[in-house]
Amino acid sequence: MLDHIGNLSRSHYCGSIGPSDIGKQITVMGWVHKRRDLGGLIFIDLRDVRGIVQILIPPELTDVFSKAESVRNEYVLAVKGEVCPRSSGNVNPNMPTGMIEVTASELFILNDTLPLPIQINEAALAEEDLRLTYRYLDLRREKLQKIIIMRHRMVQAIREFLNRENFLDIETPILMKSTPEGARDYLVPSRIQPGKFYALPQSPQIFKQLLMIGGFDRYYQIAKCFRDEDLRADRQPEFTQLDIEMSFASEEQIFDLLERLMAHLFKTVLERELVVPFPRLSYADAMNRFGSDKPDTRFGMELVELSHLLRETEFAVFKTALEANGVVKAVVITGGGNYSRKQQDALIELAKHNGAKGLAFAKVGDNGLEAGITKFLNPQEIAAILFETGARSGDLIAFAADSWEMSCKVLSAVRNRIAVDEKLIPEDSFNFVWITDFPIFARNEEQNRWEPAHHMFTMPKEEHIPWLTQPDKIGQILGQLYDLVCNGMELSSGSIRCHRYDIQKQIFDVLGFDEADLKDRFGFFLDALKYGTPPHGGIAPGLDRMVMIFSGAESIRDVIAFPKTLKATDLMSKAPSEVPEAQWQELHLKPAD
Repeated sequence: MLDHIGNLSRSHYCGSIGPSDIGKQITVMGWVHKRRDLGGLIFIDLRDVRGIVQILIPPELTDVFSKAESVRNEYVLAVKGEVCPRSSGNVNPNMPTGMIEVTASELFILNDTLPLPIQINEAALAEEDLRLTYRYLDLRREKLQKIIIMRHRMVQAIREFLNRENFLDIETPILMKSTPEGARDYLVPSRIQPGKFYALPQSPQIFKQLLMIGGFDRYYQIAKCFRDEDLRADRQPEFTQLDIEMSFASEEQIFDLLERLMAHLFKTVLERELVVPFPRLSYADAMNRFGSDKPDTRFGMELVELSHLLRETEFAVFKTALEANGVVKAVVITGGGNYSRKQQDALIELAKHNGAKGLAFAKVGDNGLEAGITKFLNPQEIAAILFETGARSGDLIAFAADSWEMSCKVLSAVRNRIAVDEKLIPEDSFNFVWITDFPIFARNEEQNRWEPAHHMFTMPKEEHIPWLTQPDKIGQILGQLYDLVCNGMELSSGSIRCHRYDIQKQIFDVLGFDEADLKDRFGFFLDALKYGTPPHGGIAPGLDRMVMIFSGAESIRDVIAFPKTLKATDLMSKAPSEVPEAQWQELHLKPAD
């Protein structure tokens, strides 16, 4: 028999009661986390979003005791009673409310439950797909609740900081025109205008620039964005970013703003001091030293360039790569000289998985290089390699000989794998780094054309603007582009925008847009640039990734209340779903044959 509580209201959260409340008459409400029947006594651990408190059911209250005998885990209860100190032998130092308990005077069963299809217990978790199917139950787990609460606190701290910095929170449209990356847009058919589609925004990029043109000076938004792409552990089809744009801003001002924001978040949310300013690396330096524009700088193992030492080598693998304008790079695995053939083969497979033909190895012994490729190198080359890499006896050197891009990619993968396997990454550390000076253009050799390497609305570095009309210089043009990276994860991308029509038009010319295409896709934006556009720039930290970093979550799905799977499906609501034929007809569409 379930109870009705009428006007009874909760006076305290379960996890918020402490010794200062001893003697108070209180009312708590929540779920039965655990019930222990000791014969003469019943103890119930009652749980709500703030924590757990122990309820003592005294046997002399026969009606209350009888009800308590019938409750099971995850029943929903309301309990009235007095806060009392626990007996000395009953204190639980591992529990925030472990010094007290509530002696019940009344107990109300507000709802019962069917047997749960998943366990709330962290030690007995079901497979993720089953937990996502019953996400509303999975969310009762303390770990997930703490992460979602942390996310709330981060958003509040962000708003507090940016409001203090005179930023305005302005919403931009969700239904917009398809972007240049249209293949990744989620499209929404228009019922009123047959055959036409809206697109859900991958970013509010153009609109926030238009707000700067509109004179709003400092804008931010906790923006929902959508991208129809293959997913990974750190991606979702719908995601949230902190979108920021500033007029009359330099790169230095944006760096300073983000560093102070991160320091504020660390102090407010994690109660830690963050050292600022953050180190900076150019894109070229990051790739050369770490093999990645998202380097994890919590550990060493930097890549070493060997091409200049091996120009005259007769070792066919190196010689072939260098003659094809490739490079030879290496990374030293400290203490890796004892790696078995199986361990080396696993690294070779990793290299192949990343698109390379393989890896070469050489062990370092007391007398220099030994085993591996040593027999193919002359004494001068061996000496030069040992000097350049700084490798010592007992180490293993891994070599990549390929294009610059592939060599960087492969050795970055090796570096990261070794760091995990050898436990080189310090726990509970946060290493931020700015990556700057990205190329604006990337060459698509298959289609024989230039593509945006990063962001097509970026202002080139001032000294590179003349190169926009020099075909042989296009690949060397660097933009006022920057990424903020933490622990090997890109948290944010941004740039100083191109506020001049003539320069933006030149960028589009390099990318091969014709006049008709430009007018169709960007006509309104290009027109806006003609009407007194201020210099401006911005950045957009990914909120989901920030919460991952702050909370230590392994998957982005753990920081979103209702996430999608790697196949972009919602197992709980069964989205996406089919719709009736009448809806197709109303939208002037028909299913594919």
